[in-house]
Amino acid sequence: MSIQDLIRRIQINQDESAFNELYRQLFGRLFQFAYSFLGDKEPAEEIVNDIFVNVWLSRKDVGKVLNIQVYLYVTVKNACLNYLRGTSSKQLKEVNIAEAYYFHLSVDPAQLLISKELQAVLLTAVDSLPPRCKLIFKMVKQDGLSCKEVAAILGLSDKTVFAQLAIALKKLESILL
Repeated sequence: MSIQDLIRRIQINQDESAFNELYRQLFGRLFQFAYSFLGDKEPAEEIVNDIFVNVWLSRKDVGKVLNIQVYLYVTVKNACLNYLRGTSSKQLKEVNIAEAYYFHLSVDPAQLLISKELQAVLLTAVDSLPPRCKLIFKMVKQDGLSCKEVAAILGLSDKTVFAQLAIALKKLESILL
């Protein structure tokens, strides 16, 4: 079921099973995104869970949001930045792609043919990207967000996101070929 269908069911029917499915579909990606800011699993998980609680509490208005994924990513980013501001001993951490990168693999015969060695080479190549390139690459290629959505989430221009993605792809191509 699509995310928009789930949102409609949550808003109109106050459907808990639709909310649980929305949570299941988006929690992992939002958690990884929060973890990339905080570098600490506990507060990242707490922030994402708090945001989902707020979605449920405001379920009658959630359908008014044009793109729930962009809204959730921006909300997670802002909550992480607020958390970091309130925690003087912590600083923004660089995304550790080897830990934060979560593969959403479908059972696909082509995917099953990729060896563990090739996956390790790919992870190493992605890990060698500059931090902003890594984050943008992950959001576009792993999370399936458009460049325009990533730009809105990160507060960047569309051209910056396109340029960073092009840099990432060019560097990966030079490393892998």
